Amino acid sequence: MNKPLVGIDDMALYVPKLYLPIETLAKERNIEYAKLNRGLGLERMVVPDVHEDAATMAANAVVEIIDRNQLNPSAIGRIYLGTESALDGAKPTATYLLEMLRRKYRSTYGVDCFQNCDVVDLTFACVGGVDALQNTMDWVRGDAERVGIVVTSDFAKYELESGGEYTQGAGAIAMLIKQNPRLVSMEDTFGVATQGVHDFYKPTRTFSKKDLIQEVLDLADLKDVDADSLVGKLPDSLQVNGVLDDNDEILELHKVTPIFDGQYSNWTYQNRIREAYLNYSKKAIQKGLIQENEDVLSRWERLIFHLPYAFHGKRIASEFFMISLKKRGAWAAFAEKLPSEPIRENFNALEEYEGARVSFLRAITKTDEYKSFVNQKLEKAQRASSLVGNMYACSIFLALMSTLEADLKDDLDLANKRIGFVGYGSGSKSKVFEGVLQSDWKSVVSKFQTFNKLKKGHEIDYPTYEKMHRKQLKESVLSPKEEFVIERIGTEGVRLGARYYAWKTANVLTS
Repeated sequence: MNKPLVGIDDMALYVPKLYLPIETLAKERNIEYAKLNRGLGLERMVVPDVHEDAATMAANAVVEIIDRNQLNPSAIGRIYLGTESALDGAKPTATYLLEMLRRKYRSTYGVDCFQNCDVVDLTFACVGGVDALQNTMDWVRGDAERVGIVVTSDFAKYELESGGEYTQGAGAIAMLIKQNPRLVSMEDTFGVATQGVHDFYKPTRTFSKKDLIQEVLDLADLKDVDADSLVGKLPDSLQVNGVLDDNDEILELHKVTPIFDGQYSNWTYQNRIREAYLNYSKKAIQKGLIQENEDVLSRWERLIFHLPYAFHGKRIASEFFMISLKKRGAWAAFAEKLPSEPIRENFNALEEYEGARVSFLRAITKTDEYKSFVNQKLEKAQRASSLVGNMYACSIFLALMSTLEADLKDDLDLANKRIGFVGYGSGSKSKVFEGVLQSDWKSVVSKFQTFNKLKKGHEIDYPTYEKMHRKQLKESVLSPKEEFVIERIGTEGVRLGARYYAWKTANVLTS
């Protein structure tokens, strides 16, 4: 039996309206702007306003999908959220999203309109959205009546003055998943590569009570007060009446900013995507999707990478290019213009080999042949990323929207053309898979309005950006309208930390 076509029927992008020009940040950090702009492809970083978080951004993107496709909420069987910006350690952020949608649509469809909708968060750094997509497509493939929504939503926030600060970004993308999709269909063949590494992660930081007290004493210049004696004065009862009066000896703090090693993260990205690409090729041959001697890369009209910054794809795809040339028997002639390819056995230390391999792959990127390859298959994906920044789980799907909207503008006929997808999540995992553009792709893409949305952004200055980053602003920079907002957050008792949202229409707040 032929399996039904399954894939993405429609897509919707939501980005916060505020942005900081990268040139502004470069001046403040004494970094040459050309290094960030021409070197990494950065122009702007999108910043969430005070009333926004991962849940509001996700809900705003889903609303566009529901309204544009006139979906009855009762027909939506699941909404799966890929994010690494979760708002709680147990309660899925998707439940906040679902409640916002229920309240918005209850007057039309009834208070129980989303009662039977399955929701969950999937987290694996930046590849969690791909996991949600694969899972939902498998579910949709089992029944023609099933309709699902996959949404990715993230705020890529780094510490001030860190090496990742200038790549920051935020936003959400919702995707309608159906059988016989209008936009792009996808096979159920996914190349996978996984290793447990620490290239980028968000651990729970731990602090001793003594160290916290000592820090306060140092700030107050109280040199005659002993921190140990103050720790001994803390109440010994089980009742908790304050921060230091916690029952745990060690206090824990979760921060949204990551611990990361940029160079190591690039290396793990390079290794995982190569391994996943080779795994995809092997599976595709086994399933009869491609021939034994067929070059996978040559059959892909476009390449859609996860882009932690705009130019990352073209920096990292050189190994794919090399594998393709070798597969086609064209490597020997091409390699004459390069230094010798490093061989692991010729190096005593792994670090030395890795350094030599990085230099060798970089030499490939400087050739005219590789630059032509980039312009054909990769360049259009960069354009939206330059104006947004890193969107973590969203970034691979923003690359798809950017590419297709640029192709639409160029009036290209890409129906039935194949697209290669390369997802990556730190920690680390890569998934490589293939999509086929459908005959109706142009009419779907014409409603994206990706670049029109990005042109409507509101520029902020550096002082405003820093206050927002430090969470010192209490009022929104822009008054929200026609969007979801954070209404309040519980501060005590059994509602401590509970988040409440509302839909803002002009000056009216609908809870």
